[in-house]
Amino acid sequence: MTDVHRTIDAIWKLQSARIIAGITRMVHDVGLAEELAQDALVSALEQWPQSGVPDNPGAWLTAVAKRRAVDRIRRARRLGDKHGELARGLERQGPGQGSDQDPEQDPEQDDLLRLMFVSCHPVLPTEARVALTLKLLGGLTTGEIARAFLVGEARIARRVAAAKRTLAEERVPFELPRGPGLAARLSSVLEVVYLIFNEGYSATSGDDLVRPGLCLEALRLGRLLARLMPEEAEVHGLVALMEIQASRSAARTGPSGEPVLLHEQNRGRWDRLLIRRGFTAMLRAREIGGTPGPYVLQAAIAVCHARARTAEDTDWARIATLYEALARLLPTPVVQLNRAVALGMAHGPEAGLALADSLAGDPALRDYHLLPSVRGDLLARLGRLDEARLEFERAASLTGNAAERAHLRRRAAEIAAPAVPGPTLGQAVREFLERGELDAGTVRSYGQTLRRLRLALGDRTPLSSLTAGHVARVFAAAWDGTAAATWNRHRSAVRSFGAWASMGHLAAGIERRAGTRTRAGCIDPAQLEALWNRPDLPLRERTLWRLLHESAAGVTAVLSLNVEDLDLDDRRARAGGSWVSWRSGTARLLPDLVAGRTRGPLFLSHRRPGQARTPAPADLCPETGRRRLSYERAEYLFKQATRHLDPAGGGYTLRRLRPRA
Repeated sequence: MTDVHRTIDAIWKLQSARIIAGITRMVHDVGLAEELAQDALVSALEQWPQSGVPDNPGAWLTAVAKRRAVDRIRRARRLGDKHGELARGLERQGPGQGSDQDPEQDPEQDDLLRLMFVSCHPVLPTEARVALTLKLLGGLTTGEIARAFLVGEARIARRVAAAKRTLAEERVPFELPRGPGLAARLSSVLEVVYLIFNEGYSATSGDDLVRPGLCLEALRLGRLLARLMPEEAEVHGLVALMEIQASRSAARTGPSGEPVLLHEQNRGRWDRLLIRRGFTAMLRAREIGGTPGPYVLQAAIAVCHARARTAEDTDWARIATLYEALARLLPTPVVQLNRAVALGMAHGPEAGLALADSLAGDPALRDYHLLPSVRGDLLARLGRLDEARLEFERAASLTGNAAERAHLRRRAAEIAAPAVPGPTLGQAVREFLERGELDAGTVRSYGQTLRRLRLALGDRTPLSSLTAGHVARVFAAAWDGTAAATWNRHRSAVRSFGAWASMGHLAAGIERRAGTRTRAGCIDPAQLEALWNRPDLPLRERTLWRLLHESAAGVTAVLSLNVEDLDLDDRRARAGGSWVSWRSGTARLLPDLVAGRTRGPLFLSHRRPGQARTPAPADLCPETGRRRLSYERAEYLFKQATRHLDPAGGGYTLRRLRPRA
């Protein structure tokens, strides 16, 4: 990369949000505004290496993007007199000249604020809000966002594209919320910024505990928001919280990247500048006054830690009181778990464990590794070491972060393990599933149920110690709100496992549920049209969904189709003893899906199977080595794609593609 290209990259990261915000005000479409701003960036990449970087590069990019916007409006024949005037003004002004006014002093200085509120609009799912905010306001590329969150670039691209499409479809206005709606919308913005910070501060996956780039980006966004909304105490509270937490970054990991707990950190490595910034933001929040919100309360807790010269000097009684106030305002299980830690430090481990134990059955914490981690720490302080070791092992199995997993396993290994009478739960489950008498479908079904038991109770738990109460609590947390058929399927798996292990009592606390099967209605035609017209829809899913809708055939029958059974001319295929036929929509897609293949499953998985999961020969494509697409995977993808269409938010099942009779 040349020096000019590095300069352009830096300018883009600094100016892109302002440019996109200004263009969005003109065209009222975030997606189109970003496209026009990208066009301006391409022009800079083409011209600046020869002509040099202009004195006011932000104004140059803005002028070019605005000219493109006017051209687009003209082509669409929607250019009014006002836009014509703007176009003539821009044509008189060369792209290198820009305005005499500094771009940071834009007359519409709240454009950035508008863009932030639009990017974090509640109509978008949380993951989409985070990706869109980093893309539009952070100036990050799709690849940079993907690397930060350790996911594929294509997935981030789909999230961003879907977010822009949703904003356009929902006609979200490019304006600031007013009146009673402001508080809820601001809460959504603060949530996104803090989510970005937390993913950097305590990475949920990958090898590293900390991702500094995300922390810095969240801090930048928070400081920007504080400048744009100087009279909002919660904004300053969030900035204070992030500044103080970020001050501990250097002390949070050891030489090998292992986590260092707060009370064990070298406080001399805390960044005093960031602490002072945090105190300043907290003072500003207090000056504004009003009832403290959740971020101001969390910042106050962070201030208590920052003021303590040593871990022993920490005012845990004050922190416990602040968590009590926070729990009244924000009664979430995670806040209650943090309160349990504070109670354990202020009033003894028994008090903390009592609260932590009351959270064990909460569905929101069923896969949250910090619950067993906190319980393990409190149990260890009470001298209940065998229970503590099992909790640390369970926490290690739940976390997706490699550094944290290694740390929890070390804590478990420091506690001597007694001789276990008989097999552990993990050993028994593996032996049960590896029996040759179970077919692949049964192994997969039973495995889903028993994996949940292993995650909830711990692999190293002695099988003989399991009770019906343990199993019933897992069922209540994992499947209490599911359909009767789902509940009964998991119950059947536990009964089979219990009978095999000579522990028939395991399912005693799980009653069979009665349920009636009602056929769900088909998807609304307008929603179907929106599905067919999605530009980011992969060919496989587009073809499968079209075929299910046009043929009215069962999902299993369609997924069982083979390439050699297709009759493309007559638009039909043999499926067992019957025929599946389709219409023109599917007929246009099938040749591209087949792509020259002559035999094997029509719908294929994107991955080749591992050695331990070799499918039956009939389910394996001899030309690509890929296996047949499973019902479970196809159903999952359709639910994910239709969540925004489903009023309940869960997404539709494939059966709802069948047309009305």
